[in-house]
Amino acid sequence: MTSRQLLTIALRYTLNRQGAYLSGYLSSLSVVGIALAICLLLIVLSVMNGFEREMRDNILALVPQLTLKSLQPVNDWREGQERIASFPGVRGVAPYVQTEAMLVHGGRIDTAIVNGISLADEARAGGFYQRLETSAVERFSADSHGVLLGAKLAEKLQVTAGGPVTLITPSRRGRAAEFAYLRVSGLLDTGTEWDHSAALLHLEMASRLAGLENAVHGYRITLDDLFQAGPIGWQLVRGLPAGYYASDWTMTHGNLYAAIQMSRDLIGMLLLSIIAIAAFNVVSSLVLVVVDKQGDIAILRALGATPGDIRVVFLLQGLLIAAIGVFLGSLLGILGSIWASDLAAGIEALFNVQFLSSDIYPIDYLPADLRWADVAAVGITTTLMCFLAALYPAHRAANFLPAEVLRHE
Repeated sequence: MTSRQLLTIALRYTLNRQGAYLSGYLSSLSVVGIALAICLLLIVLSVMNGFEREMRDNILALVPQLTLKSLQPVNDWREGQERIASFPGVRGVAPYVQTEAMLVHGGRIDTAIVNGISLADEARAGGFYQRLETSAVERFSADSHGVLLGAKLAEKLQVTAGGPVTLITPSRRGRAAEFAYLRVSGLLDTGTEWDHSAALLHLEMASRLAGLENAVHGYRITLDDLFQAGPIGWQLVRGLPAGYYASDWTMTHGNLYAAIQMSRDLIGMLLLSIIAIAAFNVVSSLVLVVVDKQGDIAILRALGATPGDIRVVFLLQGLLIAAIGVFLGSLLGILGSIWASDLAAGIEALFNVQFLSSDIYPIDYLPADLRWADVAAVGITTTLMCFLAALYPAHRAANFLPAEVLRHE
């Protein structure tokens, strides 16, 4: 038999419903199972990819990729900044002061992590500076008593841009608590945990409030490759005077990043098993189709079809089921991945619920990142599983003896 004839028979067994209710129903059932499994797998993988992307491009862009801190206040920080900036792999260096404080507005009090920043250095180093609105930066630059607050922190204090806020630093080393009367230059709305506690001051004011007298605590460093933070930090500490130590993002967010990676792999394996079950359904479906088509198989053999031809027909039917299921499942999965974030936001707005809160999770929205490599990998894997699943039914159909079948017809 020619290849065209074999393909025509396989298409008829797969798609034709007239007079072939059992084979058509079983083929449709197999296609639906495969399509739903692929759709679910692609959507879940896209969401996990979205968490990984947000972790890498959003959260890790806000937190220091590498921090060098001194046990003693750093007075000559300009010299150290130049030395660190010349090190290979370092993209930008910015001095920082960090302390804890209380913010007061209209009788409302909340704690904050105060970061003293130099706008000029932060602009070169990147990080959270890239998330600030231009108008907020301009107001902050022009106001020595300006402060940039996390959006959620400002919401809890019920203060808006331009409003006053009082900052109180705790007493330390014989120094009494200090008060600073500030104006909110703008809000930092990143959708991450930063929004609940961040307060950005000018470096000079933060240094004074922290009792450092124009010194700094250390340096925030951005790197060309954030996954080299550990080795680069070790080398920088070895090249600086005694008293410095390094910490990087793997110490603060490494467990979270590893958990996202592990969850993605485990969920991928779990959902891949669903595709394997759908492929196993192809085995049972084709076996029943073989039994249902014994008479047709015997007639084809009597007309000159070889066992190899019969085997090819049912292998082609398995591949056609896979192709249709992969196409429909991939289409639904792609659409679901594209709409996942908007759909989640719509459900939150409709039912007044919140799936993710930055009080608990690193972000407060559902991200999705569709990767075509995942679509291709899932499609190829499913097709291969269905091909392997069709081997046994095809072998069984090819071994039918036409004389025995026709004698019982």
